[in-house]
Amino acid sequence: MTMRSILKSWVERYFSDEEALILLVVLVAGFAAIIWFGRMLAPFFTALVLAFLLQGVVSPLTRRGVPHLLAVILVFLAFVSVLLTLAFILMPLIWNQLVGLVQETPRMFASGQGWLDQLQERFPNIVTPDQMQSWIGVAGREISQLGQRALTLSLASLGNIMSLIIYLVLVPILVFFMLKDREALVGFTLSLLPQKRTLLTRIWHEMDRQIANYIRGKSIEIVIVGTVAYITFAFFGLPYTALLAVLVGFSVLVPYIGAAVATIPVAAVAGFHFGISEQFIYVLVAYGVLQALDGNVLAPILFSETNNIHPVSIIVAVLFFGGIWGFWGVFFAIPLATLLKALVYAWPRGMEERNAYVSPPALKQD
Repeated sequence: MTMRSILKSWVERYFSDEEALILLVVLVAGFAAIIWFGRMLAPFFTALVLAFLLQGVVSPLTRRGVPHLLAVILVFLAFVSVLLTLAFILMPLIWNQLVGLVQETPRMFASGQGWLDQLQERFPNIVTPDQMQSWIGVAGREISQLGQRALTLSLASLGNIMSLIIYLVLVPILVFFMLKDREALVGFTLSLLPQKRTLLTRIWHEMDRQIANYIRGKSIEIVIVGTVAYITFAFFGLPYTALLAVLVGFSVLVPYIGAAVATIPVAAVAGFHFGISEQFIYVLVAYGVLQALDGNVLAPILFSETNNIHPVSIIVAVLFFGGIWGFWGVFFAIPLATLLKALVYAWPRGMEERNAYVSPPALKQD
């Protein structure tokens, strides 16, 4: 077969259906809008995510007989209260601890250099003076770059105060109207789509269930893991508890990799504060128990309705979407991977093959 005939056969197989072409156009237009106008429309997309998250609280209230407007007002007031708490209590605390950690970095570096000296004295045949000097040089350069990044971040943040004010004002307003006028906004969006949208509807319902479960479950997981980490670190008297707890909480966004990355600062702070002692071991054991409970108990409960995705697919999705959209790409890596999986399975020809594979004909019984 020639390349032209192969390409023609492939196009006829997957794009002969009218709805498949419509879906392709919608997907391309949506991703193009996000890539080209994502920075400009960032407050809108942020509000859309938050409204999607809060709708999971509004809907149960309305099902219990609470008027829609009253449910929206109650949920919105709770959202604003949490937002103000984060803005005026938690964020200043985290920032102060981050500044304190940067200021204490030279002392930690000196302490680490002392550990290397002791290591070289105990194992002179394994750790040579040249290796030790190389390690010290690498650590010094990394610490210097970390300080420069922190200074650059602080200076950049001074210039972005207006953007922060815009977020704090526009996002809550957009969230309120998205919740209040949800039916009208959804109806208007549907009116822009073709009348024949069976495939779009099927994929939308699947993704609505998957993404809603993921976003709400991941938000709950971040809060639970971060809170338990804060209580655990505070119990052991570990410094920078709020900063480390926030880091551990957000580490659940990246499966497998996040837990390993968060272990490094936790172990470093515990090591510099307690030394190689029983307290240091207790902190690491408690942190390991927390991660084990999160991975084996909490996450399966929260994401019981989410499609299973292979770990390799998750890591590739995190690397790809995180490289494109940064934090939000990491946050939505798994939902986007789920979207791609749903598209593959729901595509007209692919759906027939999937049904044939998942539901093989029953064997005849004698």
